[in-house]
Amino acid sequence: MSLARTWSVGLVGVRGAMVEVEVDLAAGVPTVVLVGLPDAVVRQSVDRVRAAVVNSGHEFPLRRVTIGLSPAAMPKQGSGFDLALAVAVLAAARVLPAARVGDLVLLGELGLDGSLRAVRGVLPAVLAAAAAGHRQVVVPLDNADEAGLVEGVDVLAAGGLGQVVAHLTGRVLLTRHERGAADPAPPGPDLADVVGQAAGRRAVEIAAAGGHHLLLTGPPGAGKTMLAERLPGLLPPLDERAALEVTAIASIAGTLPPGAPLVTRPPFEAPHHSATMAALVGGGSGQIRPGALSRAHLGVLFMDEAPEFARTVLDTMRQPLERGQVTIHRANGSATFPCRTQLVLAANPCPCASAAGDTACTCSPLERRRYQSRLSGPLLDRIDLRVTLPPVTRAAWLDGTGSPEPTAAVAERVRRARAAAAERMAGTGLSLNSEVPGRLLRERWRPARGSLALAERALERGSLSVRGFDRVLRVAWTVADLAGRTTPTAEDVVEALGMRLQRVAA
Repeated sequence: MSLARTWSVGLVGVRGAMVEVEVDLAAGVPTVVLVGLPDAVVRQSVDRVRAAVVNSGHEFPLRRVTIGLSPAAMPKQGSGFDLALAVAVLAAARVLPAARVGDLVLLGELGLDGSLRAVRGVLPAVLAAAAAGHRQVVVPLDNADEAGLVEGVDVLAAGGLGQVVAHLTGRVLLTRHERGAADPAPPGPDLADVVGQAAGRRAVEIAAAGGHHLLLTGPPGAGKTMLAERLPGLLPPLDERAALEVTAIASIAGTLPPGAPLVTRPPFEAPHHSATMAALVGGGSGQIRPGALSRAHLGVLFMDEAPEFARTVLDTMRQPLERGQVTIHRANGSATFPCRTQLVLAANPCPCASAAGDTACTCSPLERRRYQSRLSGPLLDRIDLRVTLPPVTRAAWLDGTGSPEPTAAVAERVRRARAAAAERMAGTGLSLNSEVPGRLLRERWRPARGSLALAERALERGSLSVRGFDRVLRVAWTVADLAGRTTPTAEDVVEALGMRLQRVAA
């Protein structure tokens, strides 16, 4: 009997889980038994590993091969275990020294020719290996820069199984990978491109400063999509911890941009209105993948033509938006993904979507109400800012040929406003006005009573719910932070209330 062990990593949501790979060779009819809740992809890895071992110049053991993946109760998914299986088999056959692979973490998919191919989720896998005390990881060449983001781990990049075998036998050692400089991300669209729409520009600025959700309503061509696409450029760059979170999600989703292993800018996701619930919130029939809601974590989720989305899909987002995470349950397990994102909805005022606005609308009042009711009241109640954009007039177009305020100038005001909010909330674990619980708003940061008169009247009339009242207070604090004031004034509350009730100043 010959036994060898090595390590790989499985994924549970956005976190890695260490998996011990054991291989036992025993006398008997040549066969391979794979145990430990493998999915179809892992079971098929036996044939890939056999061909890769043979085509790399070695013999696959003609004995009874038992492969165990521990912990046995955790489902194993994906092709990232291929390299660990091959190395463990060769170590059990005494082609490789078992002592050298006992603490090694191996990740990668094998081609039939023994080549090593990139896999998803390498960053969370290496983070899990580092947390478990492992200090050496072997990854495919295409995943090397991503793995190199983790401090304290020696990353060995290999192009194939033959190179890994040569390294472990001491013939040709793999060198520690040093991550090179990342390609600079191209600049995003500039707010100076938006003509007119002062109210829309103001709403986007407030949304960026306080992390508020936003609804833009207006006819085609009013600039709804342009404003939404420029919102990420107003947000500050991600700090190191946030960048690793966003990069881990992108790695699992397979959307990590080439040449830029670390995502430092807030992401922007814009799913089509035909997207399914699984595409939006996450899921899948096999391995649970993050949806657009999670891929927009710490960034912006833009849903254009929002009423065209299935109502069940829209309403599914209500709880995740409140909690900042989404948990997806399946028969064989569950996965939790973070989704602290800013939601931006865009909608036409009616089904005909006349570019000339109400003057040329051909829809009946019933059709307009039915169209607008596709956005449910509970979902709209979670939207802090609701702005109606008028059609862009000829005068506004001509005025816009000057020099509208660029993204850089607005982003600087947003940065100062966020810094003021963070200083005010120091020690609370909060940093954005949109995150402040209603109790703290009313007890610790309540504006002067006189400044709330109009909002209190709206609450009494039923125009505002209690949740809506708290959201008006949050927006008022953001308006005050942008103006450099230490407390909201009556004018700040009026502006916040006007955007809540879709009353837009000229």
